[in-house]
Amino acid sequence: MKNDKTNVMRILDSKKIVYKSHTYEPDATMSGEEIAGILGEKPENVFKTLVTQGKTKQYYVFVIPVKDELDLKKAAKACGEKSINMIKQKELLPLTGYVHGGCSPIGMKKQFPTFIHETAQNIEKIFVSAGKVGFQIELSVKDLVSVVRSEFADVVCE
Repeated sequence: MKNDKTNVMRILDSKKIVYKSHTYEPDATMSGEEIAGILGEKPENVFKTLVTQGKTKQYYVFVIPVKDELDLKKAAKACGEKSINMIKQKELLPLTGYVHGGCSPIGMKKQFPTFIHETAQNIEKIFVSAGKVGFQIELSVKDLVSVVRSEFADVVCE
């Protein structure tokens, strides 16, 4: 498991971006906060990737701390939509190429507008899925922003 390269890792390698990969034994009932604990990291540094669809049918990606919940009103405002909703789990794989629990903002089938929660601006390194359940990557926030061409926004519930 340690030597497996995911598509996300291959993309980062091709762009000569420095990252560190982490693996863990996945469990379907594991929360993001439990994964942060396994990684020995604060939950504020470990982010999950959520995919939504706006009223206009445009898709949007939100990268938020695992301990937080996406505020759909704030998220809609950030992307200029009247409203947005989470996509159905069964739509995730055909749309992004990733399964639930292994969705990464890097290397989706298509690059969608991506928003990273603004708290990421206050940390140096960020952990996101490496595109496969049980795999995480750690990289600088600056590098993640450059790879996914994202912007920062306040999109979580208070």
